[in-house]
Amino acid sequence: METEKIIASYFSSISEEIWERAKKIKLLISDIDGVMTDGGIIYDDRGLEFKKFNVKDGLIVKHLRKSGVLVGAITGRESQVVMNRCEELKFDFHYHGVKDKGKKLNDLLETMEIDMETVAYIGDDLIDVPILSQVGLAICPADALVYVQPFAHWVTQSKGGEGVFREVGDLILHSKGLLVPIIESLSTKEA
Repeated sequence: METEKIIASYFSSISEEIWERAKKIKLLISDIDGVMTDGGIIYDDRGLEFKKFNVKDGLIVKHLRKSGVLVGAITGRESQVVMNRCEELKFDFHYHGVKDKGKKLNDLLETMEIDMETVAYIGDDLIDVPILSQVGLAICPADALVYVQPFAHWVTQSKGGEGVFREVGDLILHSKGLLVPIIESLSTKEA
């Protein structure tokens, strides 16, 4: 199996600057709506909220955490559906209904004793700009607002809800030399 060639081809457009930033990441934080979902909200006639998440995003959380990368969410909306998903994925933390994400991040990092340059953040809208403009690796989905994308170091190939979190998780793990060994450890084929 030529896992390394496949992965190298997939990430061939990533600049050296992004690789260097990704290698330093100890904490990956994500917005939810527009990143882990397509940003849509469905309400039924009783007012129950529904969202669609991409299962591929969830699978990488375990591997990031096993590799020493903390995972969290800071979202501007309060949603039981989102809280349930964050709990299911075993995020290290998740904050909901946050209106000043930049302040929340600064307060969080003080308690965690983590440097801003070791934080990656994925966001897609104006509320995310205060974090995107501070972190070591700022990321936007392909369909983030065009005036928010300039605050990102990297714009993913994926759109919100279509595996953005997975793409970022894979990048971080690969930059640390961990993705290929993870894939190969799961393979039942002999090389």
